[in-house]
Amino acid sequence: MGRYNHKHKWEWRDYFYRVAGVIITTAILVTFMPRERFVGYKFNLGEPWDGEALFAKDSFPILKSEEQIAHERDSLTRLIEPYYQRDAETAEAQIEAFREAFRDMQPELQSPVALEHYLEERLREIYGRGVMSLTDYERLQQDNTHNIRIYEGQVSTVRPAKDILSSKTAYKTLTAPSEDGPYPASLISKYSMDRFIKPNLIYDEAKSEQQRHEVLSMLVPYMGQVMAGQKIIDKGEIVNDRRYDILTSLEHYEKNHTLTMKERLTRIGGNIFYVLVWTIILLTFFIEFRSDYLEKWRYANLICLMYVAFPLMAYALVAHTDISAYLIPFATVPIFVRIFMDSRTAFVTHIMVVFAACPVVEHPSVFIATESIAGLVAIYSLRDLTQRSELLRTMLLVLISSLIMNSSMNLLMGYYDNIEAVFFQDSIPICGSAVLLLIVYLLLFPIERMLGFTSSITLLELSNANNPLLRRLSEEAPGTFQHSIQVSNLCAAVAGRIGAKSQLVRTGALYHDIGKLHHPVFFTENQNTINPHTRLTNAQSAQIIISHVKEGLALADKHRLPTVIKDFIATHHGTSIARFFYTQAVNKNPDEVIDPSIFTYPGPNPFTAEQAILMMTDAVEAASRSLKEVTEESINALVDKIIDGQLEAGYFRSCPITFKDIEDAKEVLKDKLRTIYHTRIQYPEFKVKPAAN
Repeated sequence: MGRYNHKHKWEWRDYFYRVAGVIITTAILVTFMPRERFVGYKFNLGEPWDGEALFAKDSFPILKSEEQIAHERDSLTRLIEPYYQRDAETAEAQIEAFREAFRDMQPELQSPVALEHYLEERLREIYGRGVMSLTDYERLQQDNTHNIRIYEGQVSTVRPAKDILSSKTAYKTLTAPSEDGPYPASLISKYSMDRFIKPNLIYDEAKSEQQRHEVLSMLVPYMGQVMAGQKIIDKGEIVNDRRYDILTSLEHYEKNHTLTMKERLTRIGGNIFYVLVWTIILLTFFIEFRSDYLEKWRYANLICLMYVAFPLMAYALVAHTDISAYLIPFATVPIFVRIFMDSRTAFVTHIMVVFAACPVVEHPSVFIATESIAGLVAIYSLRDLTQRSELLRTMLLVLISSLIMNSSMNLLMGYYDNIEAVFFQDSIPICGSAVLLLIVYLLLFPIERMLGFTSSITLLELSNANNPLLRRLSEEAPGTFQHSIQVSNLCAAVAGRIGAKSQLVRTGALYHDIGKLHHPVFFTENQNTINPHTRLTNAQSAQIIISHVKEGLALADKHRLPTVIKDFIATHHGTSIARFFYTQAVNKNPDEVIDPSIFTYPGPNPFTAEQAILMMTDAVEAASRSLKEVTEESINALVDKIIDGQLEAGYFRSCPITFKDIEDAKEVLKDKLRTIYHTRIQYPEFKVKPAAN
């Protein structure tokens, strides 16, 4: 636990950044959290109510069914009587025009004089019934209007719509033969009587619409009311017609209910408090158990990114589409956090993300259980992501566990009407989210670049012996290359024992001495018979030896090695002294004061457990090559002397490593070195020469 929790004294800036982070994160989530989303209820006529007892929060009317309203509207429509104004002048003007035309044409046609009186009476009869335009007449037929109101001045009368004529039907009526009509239609048609038929009924839209509104206002869309606090239905009760109408009315009310200002403020306050609680819990976890992560911006940024991005995706998906929130691959969160941080942090972060997203889903308890098991399985099944097959295996395990948990929870809560729905309602989005987990592999590289992380995949690629820098090291400094390989294997063994990151320290060990490529011959492991240090002073030799740290960092920058690898290069000697040359300088100049800073490495000292492992292992492996007599006792003494000296010098004060870890590291190094050098027990010598056979 202490490895991640080296608490530091906070300054005012630390408090400011953390408070600001909580406020900003909460503000973002609350701003985009849907506040007026209506989920609805699941019920069917004639089936039992699966939910808990339902009570009315507010009073609301019981609405009539659509069929009932349509039937009542049709009945009321028959009572609508549109208004038409009778224009008396039109009739008189047309009759007068007919008289003049008849007198002009009568001498030529030799028609009886009595015909004029007959046609005039017929015109008066038609205008008495009422003539309207063809458009108004067709509207009456379409609306199936039974009666109309005809008014003239302040007096109105109701007339059956079937008695009203259009210009077309009026002409047919005029020319149609009648029982008492003495004149044939052929004679009447010679006078072109259609010229004298004009509409004398004018549609009054204002009065008609007012009358329509008054009639339709008689339609009452509800048939009762449910009072606030009244029980609507209890668990297990059958949804009969009455309850069905009430439940439908409740859905309509909640869907269309406009929130008051007080209700809006209450909901916003609830959202703020809800998100704030989980955000503070997440921050408290890091303060109490993972405080080291808070000191590094890349870890804080990764957590904030995950904590904000996935709930926002859930909010957007639920608020603007009909797609289930299960489609979002929430298991991506613990995978990323597990790869770049640790399993406990991955689980806590995942749970906080799920709780932040669950208020907008339909059944929060089912959602929490499903996504929690998906995150746990992802953490258990995926540790370092060193192979693509591991991600595929994780995807399959997450899919299976999610489907089982989702189906089990839905059956347990009674949210399904039949067994088929258990396996098909949420299974498709859950399968989609499992497939989307594969994007983890694609997102690793951009996240590494943006936030400064180094994944196990990158470390594996860097540890490949065909890497240009390692290949050059093997060719130009073969002794250093062999030393680096030996150290990397020893470091991985120690890391595995104490629970550190073995792949990280293995890769760091391969590159820790690349600076020796600048002057490989000046280092013992690369020398044959010539030692160039014999021509240099101790101070000059020390500077060349010490410079391999600086040269290594320059090569790392040139080849764009990750920061974590450069940290191994900088810290593998810490601020120790090049003791060989310093001791020689002191011995050769006993009367002078030798400045130790000339012989001191620039550092810094190790600040991670992995860097401490490399420092111990590098020193022990190099010193073991100078042992004159390799025995179990000499190896044990060498390991104890070197590591105890480093511990006494304070090189591990900034490391999250315990005394127990250091003792375990000693045991591993002793065991491995004994195996490497094949130390055996000494065979006894004959004290008396055996007799010859």
